[in-house]
Amino acid sequence: MSEMKKAILYEKLGDDKVKCLACQHYCRILPDRTGICGVRRNDKGDLYLLVYGKAAAVHVDPIEKKPLYHFLPGTAALSIGTIGCDFACRFCQNWDISQVPKEIKKKYQDLKEQKNQLGKIIDSGRNLLPEEIVSYAVNKNIPTIAYTYNEPAIFFEYAYDTAKLAHEAGIKNVFVSNGYESKEAIEKIAPYLDAMNIDLKSYQEEFYLKMCQAKLAPVLETIKRCHDLGFWLEVTTLIISGYNDAEEELKKLAEFLVSIDPSVPWHISRFQPAYKMSSVPPTPVKALHKAYNIGKDTGLLYIYVGNVLDADHESTYCPKCGELLIRRSGYTVEVMSFKNGKCGKCGEKIPGVWNHV
Repeated sequence: MSEMKKAILYEKLGDDKVKCLACQHYCRILPDRTGICGVRRNDKGDLYLLVYGKAAAVHVDPIEKKPLYHFLPGTAALSIGTIGCDFACRFCQNWDISQVPKEIKKKYQDLKEQKNQLGKIIDSGRNLLPEEIVSYAVNKNIPTIAYTYNEPAIFFEYAYDTAKLAHEAGIKNVFVSNGYESKEAIEKIAPYLDAMNIDLKSYQEEFYLKMCQAKLAPVLETIKRCHDLGFWLEVTTLIISGYNDAEEELKKLAEFLVSIDPSVPWHISRFQPAYKMSSVPPTPVKALHKAYNIGKDTGLLYIYVGNVLDADHESTYCPKCGELLIRRSGYTVEVMSFKNGKCGKCGEKIPGVWNHV
């Protein structure tokens, strides 16, 4: 098995027990056990990250795929992720890497065998140290590194070391997150983090408990905390018909975002059958348009429909005069009447990180 990396976010509790501080589960972990994520193990009273330097997924993606629409549009992001997750979403698109540790725990009851099987999976990942990630981004002139595919909080030490080096090299850092980072994790990485896209999967506690094995309140706390810390924030909701698309719920969700900041971009993403919900049909496009209109009526200024080609609802418009500023169709991006972060027609300032447009 690959070498473990000692964690920086944990507390010792005595009797060789530890409390992990990476996410808001705040797992209390017995010796030789892992937390909920499956990749942070207590070894003789110290906590170790099992996936440090072991990338399960590495791709160069459009920044729009994260999705981030007000952050360096039209540029690329070097995207990395590991195995494991602190959620157990029944609809996870990346379940083949995120849910591996949980599946191993279900299949093998013996702790030694769990450890062996997990080690094999981890070792099958790509060896990629922080220095190599940053060097690749610099050499290929990729402006952003995205920590994505699974929840970056669970591989915090790996992400933190990479983000710190990237920041020093002038590369931006982005978390694509379920919003369960601990206060300790967010505050520690904040000096090196430039943007986040946080999933707000539902506005129902029951949905989070049954569908994700998590809670709603910590996600709401993280969204507010990240906005207050001042790095760029966008929010995504995957709309699943019959589960989280009720008008009353969508209105409450939109009202929450408005209370944080009406200019926070809200991405309404179309569900496609996956993992344990492979028999649930794709979300009708009309349901996305309904959510879009609810968000607009509630006062959100920037709403985007995703996972479907819909240029009218993917593009950025000036909230003051209605001018088309950035036209999008899938990952095709065309800057229209927009320069230096302002509407080319009326001069309205559009919040975001634009740098090059």
